[in-house]
Amino acid sequence: MNYYELLFRTIPTEDYQEDLLINALGEIGFDTFEQLDFGFKAYIPVDDFDQAQLDETLSLYRELFSFSYEIVLVPHKNWNEIWESNFEPIAIGDKTFVRATFHAPKPEFEYEIVIDPKMAFGTGHHQTTAMMLELMLESDFANKNVLDMGCGTGILAIMASKLGGAKITAIDNDPVCYDSTIENARLNHVSNIKVLCGSKETIPGEKFDIILANINRNILLDQVQRYSEALKLGGEIFFSGFYEPDLELITAESRIRGLTYKNHKKNKDWVASKFIKLN
Repeated sequence: MNYYELLFRTIPTEDYQEDLLINALGEIGFDTFEQLDFGFKAYIPVDDFDQAQLDETLSLYRELFSFSYEIVLVPHKNWNEIWESNFEPIAIGDKTFVRATFHAPKPEFEYEIVIDPKMAFGTGHHQTTAMMLELMLESDFANKNVLDMGCGTGILAIMASKLGGAKITAIDNDPVCYDSTIENARLNHVSNIKVLCGSKETIPGEKFDIILANINRNILLDQVQRYSEALKLGGEIFFSGFYEPDLELITAESRIRGLTYKNHKKNKDWVASKFIKLN
């Protein structure tokens, strides 16, 4: 598959501004990013590229900070090989170690998760995934029925299983993520994860003790009503994928849907939060 490579040179006035732009590009089809000292590279399949849509997206950020970009056609590459070459293992606190199959294990960690990303989001390196894992380590998953929305690589679903979850349902609308979650579940010898391809309409008609949703602000706002419907009374829901200024919006919409804010974590303006269904 041929890709377009966009080389962005950025001069942000705040650290989070570049992340905002990357997130916006991800929402219009860019699926791979490479951080650079002076900016970043963004990649999109040629068939998915829409110049008008790109111009409209970039116009929202030109007044926020200064940037420029160049675009070149990149012939087919082994993208998974490129990802693997840049994938370093990571420790989440002193309990969880996330690595790929080509990294040496570290048995001193209580929990080890083996992830081969295959271009799917969720290796633990992004602040949102890391904070979700931290929140999970602070919670009780024993014998719980868990739903992981926007599962990506399946890392959170796998963690839920390792923490004692009895039944895990993992959903993503990207077929690459669907396949990646199935593969990574096998790599981790986890057999209690049911993987589905779809969105909120795919959520089974059952009640969950815990829901994990590391997606983005707009999707969370659109889907929170369905999450609340699927959550048991007294159940917990973990949200991430948005910035601190968006927490107020997420909290307000959650309150309308019967979800009460409990606490949150912050890392470089990204937020992971925990809510409880009290009514």
